[in-house]
Amino acid sequence: MDILKLKAPCKDYLWGGNRLREEYGKVSDSDKIAESWELSCHKDGESVIDGGAYDGKTLKEYLAENKAALGSACDRFEYFPILIKLIDAKDNLSVQVHPDNEYAMRVEGEYGKTEMWYIVDCNEGAQLIYGFKDKVSREEFERRIKDNTLLEITNNVPVHKGDVFYIEAGTLHAIGSGILIAEIQQNSNTTYRVYDYGRVGADGKPRQLHIDKAVDVTATEPPKYDTKPKGERTAIEGGACTLLASCEYFNVNKYEVSGTVKLTASEKSFNSVLVLDGEGTINGVKAAKGESFFVPAGYGEYTISGNITAIVTDII
Repeated sequence: MDILKLKAPCKDYLWGGNRLREEYGKVSDSDKIAESWELSCHKDGESVIDGGAYDGKTLKEYLAENKAALGSACDRFEYFPILIKLIDAKDNLSVQVHPDNEYAMRVEGEYGKTEMWYIVDCNEGAQLIYGFKDKVSREEFERRIKDNTLLEITNNVPVHKGDVFYIEAGTLHAIGSGILIAEIQQNSNTTYRVYDYGRVGADGKPRQLHIDKAVDVTATEPPKYDTKPKGERTAIEGGACTLLASCEYFNVNKYEVSGTVKLTASEKSFNSVLVLDGEGTINGVKAAKGESFFVPAGYGEYTISGNITAIVTDII
């Protein structure tokens, strides 16, 4: 059983920039890289194993042959539970919302999407949309979408490096320009777009809105969660650890390594390690900024060494 280095599929959405190429080593034939899908078994873009005995296979193919590598905590899910991305928003993303599991399975045939954002970097003065300023009725929500006054009632939040946004399914949201985030989410690509700044797609036509579905699923109230990590930064041997977010779908810790940190992938869950900054090794294998690794469940103890900031995700 080996730790697997992963190669990320990239997306060239119109709002993206090129920081993921220039600073994080992502490779794409497209002019821009809006997203890199760092841990993915989704049909719209699958992680590919880079090196070792499974070189060139998708992570999904590997897991089909090694089901125990998921861990027992994943038995409650119908398919691979999470999707992890790096997102470079050079321009504003559309204002959007994701459905919960019940609605998404009934209407779209896949999971809904609860997600979290960790602000990796941002321009001074950058903002994002996180729910509403005040509670509104569904009727007002729909009216304001249609008369282009939605932004008058959204909750616009200034962001800073290290902020954490827990975005429960049904929460209206939008990443603003000049923000680079790590996103950990349910394994779903279902998004209902409600406002898009009048932009057009590659075909020259306005991008599709999903007003009726959005009105069905949106919680028309202010967000319930703070925009800070769930836990305090705690000193550990070899560095520091901060619990960023934890829920039934994912458990996310940030490790700031300045030496050697020992971690464990138990039989309960795989570990996903995404390097956000610095360089070093994972169990002796070179690891650098922008690289992603899959540690199979049951692997046992492993080490992260060097000067590295990494997000480690598992299922609890």
